[in-house]
Amino acid sequence: MALPTLDSNAPEFTRRYVNLADPRLGAQALEASDEFFAPKERMLDPEPAVFVPGKYDDHGKWMDGWETRRKRTMGYDWCIVKLARPGVVKGLDLDTSHFTGNYPPAASVEGAYVSEGTPTASTSWFEIVPSTALTGNSHHYLEATGGEASQPYTHVRVNIYPDGGIARLRVYGQPQVDWNGASRTEQFDLAAMANGAYVVAANNQHFGLASNMLMPGRGANMGDGWETRRRREPGNDWAIIALAHPGTIHKIEVDTAHFKGNYPDRCSVQAACVTGGTDSSLVTQAMFWPVLLDEQKLQMDAQHSFESELAALGPVTHVRLNIIPDGGVSRLRLWGTLA
Repeated sequence: MALPTLDSNAPEFTRRYVNLADPRLGAQALEASDEFFAPKERMLDPEPAVFVPGKYDDHGKWMDGWETRRKRTMGYDWCIVKLARPGVVKGLDLDTSHFTGNYPPAASVEGAYVSEGTPTASTSWFEIVPSTALTGNSHHYLEATGGEASQPYTHVRVNIYPDGGIARLRVYGQPQVDWNGASRTEQFDLAAMANGAYVVAANNQHFGLASNMLMPGRGANMGDGWETRRRREPGNDWAIIALAHPGTIHKIEVDTAHFKGNYPDRCSVQAACVTGGTDSSLVTQAMFWPVLLDEQKLQMDAQHSFESELAALGPVTHVRLNIIPDGGVSRLRLWGTLA
């Protein structure tokens, strides 16, 4: 697995929310009007697109993405993707990396909510991103501007005008989980992106995004986690996480998998039940939140579990993970019961 390249120009939604089109979470490319040169499934690959000089297959130059043939009729090409979870879409990345003379001049994206099965001819589609001009070999970060801001979707349809190739599709959003009827005694991972948790803010994400900590499973490598730059001044690094649902945390897991010469020396966790305000206002407030987990020593490449060390704070909505002084954390799990 290649280490991801962090784009300093990428908007905030790419750092805060989960990619709902990630096949590791269950997303699928269901149907496309054409995929002559490159299959639709490649467009969802979580790894950055690559270019392999001199590599050809039976249909021509091998390209790392979805690519249709040159259209000689009226119309345009499209691909329908089933999202990993129903979710509210915040923004997208239409990535044409390595597509230079074969990228689409324009594209649009629509969304649909299908309660059962797959979209049909009668499915209602709503515009998420209007027709937008594209350029070759570029990321196109697009805010979700169409439809209702809080409307969840289960599927998206990418339309390219009239044909060409998209290297990668990323659909950033917040999963919508129906907690009605959920057990109030069973413990859930309230920090899981798949359950709706997201990163409010982090002071530094130089080598790896804080949102990686909320992904499922253990990290695949050192690039699959949150890693800050080397701190050369007093203080410590931190990340604030909005829980998937208000709850009482009973167990914290901090995993430093693959971080060996760069794991944090210690960690601590603060937490609070927040009402009102905005996400941006939490950055200052969080400095003064009560301590849920006092400073704990960490080890390299290890899973750390804390239960008896937790303070009895009751239901909380947000946590601040402090890593002291800096370094990398692969995964954070916050097991708790729903409030």
